[in-house]
Amino acid sequence: MRIVLLLALITVSEATIGVFVKLTGDGIPIQTLNFYALSFAAAFLALAIPHATGRPLRFPRGNVKDTVIIGALIAAQISAFNYAMTLVPIANAVVFWSVAPFFVFIFSAVFLGEPAKKSYLLIFGLALVGIVLAKPLAGGDWLGNLVALSTGAIYAAMVTYMRHEGREEAGNDIFWSMAAGAILLSPALVLAGLGEVGKLVAYPALGVSLPVMLWAVCLGVVSTGFAYFGISLVLKKISANIYSLVDIIVSPIVAATLGYLVFGEVPTQGMIFGGGLLLLSGFWLTREMSRGKETAAVHPCQCEQMNALGA
Repeated sequence: MRIVLLLALITVSEATIGVFVKLTGDGIPIQTLNFYALSFAAAFLALAIPHATGRPLRFPRGNVKDTVIIGALIAAQISAFNYAMTLVPIANAVVFWSVAPFFVFIFSAVFLGEPAKKSYLLIFGLALVGIVLAKPLAGGDWLGNLVALSTGAIYAAMVTYMRHEGREEAGNDIFWSMAAGAILLSPALVLAGLGEVGKLVAYPALGVSLPVMLWAVCLGVVSTGFAYFGISLVLKKISANIYSLVDIIVSPIVAATLGYLVFGEVPTQGMIFGGGLLLLSGFWLTREMSRGKETAAVHPCQCEQMNALGA
């Protein structure tokens, strides 16, 4: 029951990314907001991981290169995804991000030499139909849709790199990767500015004015830090297939629902049918590719589980 509750909380926390990005508005430049998000996420993990494990954080002396590379990929993926949220409705961003499993399929075949089964090609064809129905290049959302698609490719590159390297390091490395990502994004403070961190925004529905920095903190702690921390826990208890079902299908649906409830965003008919087909085929492909490779990486937080299983 605890794992189910934690999985539900993770689903909601991941789904709030677009809400917090959009609530920030133009108060903080998106480049700086991404830096704040990773910084607050790293700070949360620095406190949460030792408390949960009972062990202090250990610097990954023998694995600095992998930690920094994964940190750079995390920073790139989160930055692109958050930027997409500023350009398109939440539903668009989360649906087009879900192409990640198909990029994993392509990258694994090209760089890891994993053979492509006939079923993979069939599923890939269904996904292409879904993308065509969703019409990513139609209307004024084409740029944001393409950015969202790119986040799936970046995420897939990170997963493929983890599988290539074996990822046999301590579970606390996710903190160091997150911290490395924040450092890599820190030039945004100079290039884009600090933002109006003290700005108060009125919310008539709530009858209060709240500082815009609150949403940056929530984006880092709730949407990023807690999500990564929670995933690191549930991946010790559940299979990658169950996590993928939530990550690829349930989280996007919850995120799109929040977009409708908070901002009145209504997906187009093409996005609903095409996106639904894309989400289902993404989960199907992930399930097929994981057969016989239950310890293969599906998320940066899986490193501790892989180490424990002798990956």
